[in-house]
Amino acid sequence: MGIFMVLYVQMRPLSGREKECTKQNFRSAILDSLYEGANEEFLSSGNCDHCHGTDPEGIASVDGEGTDINVITDWSSTMMANSARDPYWRAKVSHEVFVNPQHQMEIEGTCTKCHAPMGRYAALLHGIPDYSMQDMLQDSVALDGVSCLACHRQAPQPEVAMHTGQLIFDPDHFAFGQYTSPLISPMAEYTGYIPEYSSHTSDSKLCASCHSLVTPTIDLAGNHTGDEFVEQATWHEWLNSSYSADNISCQSCHLPKLAGEEVILSAGFATTPRDSFALHTMAGGNTLMLGLMRDNHEALGIFAGEQAFNKTIAATNDNLINKSLQLQVSTINRTADTLYFDVKLRNTAGHKLPSGYPSRRMSVHFVATENNGNEIFRSGGFDSNYFLTSESTPYELHHNIIQSEEQVQIYEMVMGDVNSQRTTVLTQGYTHLKDNRLVPTGFTTASNVYDTTAIVLNTPDSDFNFDPLEGSGSDIIHYRVPTNSFDGELSVKVDVYYQSIPPIWLTDLFNTSTPEINTFSSMFNIADRSPVLMKTSNTVVDAYVGQDAHNKKPIVRITQTLNGLQSMLLYTSASLEVYDLNGRLVDSRKLAPGNQSLSLQLAKGAYVMVFRNETGNYQVERVIQK
Repeated sequence: MGIFMVLYVQMRPLSGREKECTKQNFRSAILDSLYEGANEEFLSSGNCDHCHGTDPEGIASVDGEGTDINVITDWSSTMMANSARDPYWRAKVSHEVFVNPQHQMEIEGTCTKCHAPMGRYAALLHGIPDYSMQDMLQDSVALDGVSCLACHRQAPQPEVAMHTGQLIFDPDHFAFGQYTSPLISPMAEYTGYIPEYSSHTSDSKLCASCHSLVTPTIDLAGNHTGDEFVEQATWHEWLNSSYSADNISCQSCHLPKLAGEEVILSAGFATTPRDSFALHTMAGGNTLMLGLMRDNHEALGIFAGEQAFNKTIAATNDNLINKSLQLQVSTINRTADTLYFDVKLRNTAGHKLPSGYPSRRMSVHFVATENNGNEIFRSGGFDSNYFLTSESTPYELHHNIIQSEEQVQIYEMVMGDVNSQRTTVLTQGYTHLKDNRLVPTGFTTASNVYDTTAIVLNTPDSDFNFDPLEGSGSDIIHYRVPTNSFDGELSVKVDVYYQSIPPIWLTDLFNTSTPEINTFSSMFNIADRSPVLMKTSNTVVDAYVGQDAHNKKPIVRITQTLNGLQSMLLYTSASLEVYDLNGRLVDSRKLAPGNQSLSLQLAKGAYVMVFRNETGNYQVERVIQK
């Protein structure tokens, strides 16, 4: 099969489009056609488009309603398809080389393993160890990014998954897929690849090699330290989650299936309809770069146009807004001078949130407003360039309690160099100064991959991933809002924003000048850089007129308190929550109406008991444990 493949590549006559698409003018010629290029190991996506692209007859690759769902069009506007043309990636590689020019070949060779795998690995498989960015720019197959065969030619993975672009390709030129008994002859005849069923194409381990990135550390003098740094560990994060145990794979979310719908896969051949077709939308969370590439697709030599990019952006926004996060906001108490509020965020993704490239972050914005519109408290806010206005330098600490406008909750990973100073130079990564990204459900410190996925909070927070037990995938922020003696009705608005490339991350990059950085900078400065609003909540807090105002009818009467033993009369069934003075929930239970004798196992100190009945009314009592 290997010999046949080489002969095929050498002997197939070039089309008119291929003759135009020389290395010199490829960028301008590709815009109205995918390139049908090949090297001795891989074919580019244009060779797959004939059977797996849009069917002009509307027979193949359509769903039950006749909507075109072909894999080539869906894929063409994704970050995967454009990984080698991504102007930010090119700028960042040039920045890394600028900082450590003596390591240029190592840096560029590592980065192209995942961003231009079909060029990089064609060289490696033929004994050429070095592959540069310049080689990639002259290699049209490499410029196809993470193309069809970059995934479908990967062999079943070893027991221990690879990382940092250690891809394993099948030597016999099989193209693996999800369906048993595939139609062999058209693909074999046209491309030289044999379609073959393999379950590993639906296994998360297929994604591990490029979504687990561990790199050697280079110190500030440009020397290797012998240490390694975990820049990304999305696959390990998934392993340390309930999603792994429940067999919900990466593909389950990022290549969602049309369950039960029959789809004809290939145009021009009598193929049997298939169900559970995997859409190749490959949506993640990076709407900023998708929009930037859409608006500059001609300059970047990208085949996909505005309509395709808009579809991918819509799927990405759907991921961020509807599938990644739950937000719950609760009024805990209000006194004459303070509003007590809890904001609970729960990760519903199968990995940390945010995950992946270390620039990504979420921030929580909390605003309390009087009924006349006057703000009395704000935590979080953007300026006109989308910098957070209250962010501390060199980075914001994690917060369990927020009681000042100078504090803002930012969920992020912060890299540190060998001197434990914040850095955005990936090759200088040595330690995690902070990693308070929301962990997935089921995440535990006992996992055998915890060393690559560790939580780094800097400040104590006993309910981070504990609600009430470890593995909740949630965090509760306790807001203590000074009301400055205002006792009227208040409106509280909580917004959670996502930024894939916050401007603070780009400061070091934009202080350097390379052709690639200058190109990206010019595109970035005119791009839509607005953060994605993932979740929002609006709550009205009643005016403060004393504790009893919240209780139209009493819920409970405390008859005796003695060293934590509570004797009480409950007028209705109710839930009880007990908080310490730091706002941490220390006990909760359901109570039936009638006389109760309740023993609370509490350490010495003062506590707040909150009783809530089915009508939503609540009553606050104090406990002092002596």
